[in-house]
Amino acid sequence: MRVLALRGATTIDVDAADEIKARTIQLLELLYERNGLTHDHLISVYFTTTADVRAAAPGIGARAFGLTDVPLLCAQEQDVEGSLRLCVRLLAHVQTDRPRSELRHVFLRGATALRPELAEPGDGELR
Repeated sequence: MRVLALRGATTIDVDAADEIKARTIQLLELLYERNGLTHDHLISVYFTTTADVRAAAPGIGARAFGLTDVPLLCAQEQDVEGSLRLCVRLLAHVQTDRPRSELRHVFLRGATALRPELAEPGDGELR
């Protein structure tokens, strides 16, 4: 198996702990589904949020998803003028036999604007 990285992002509607948790879980569920992952594939996950996400760290969603023995790190994204707001991003390091060309990064809701070429049909409309 090789070590590769997967990217993902989503937006939240409001800065509330339940919303951050739910959107993080949704992001992880689709990342797993689209890449045939299990918890054993994960090495670590690095989350960032924009400065306007303060109610909770996305790690609460990751732990609720079952990532209790995977190293997680949460940080604030660089606050760039005009950047996407209320955004949760992730960088997951995984062990996989898939070639890089078969990895499916996940960009949901408003975050499809970050990488529209990687978004799949309907990803921007997910609720």
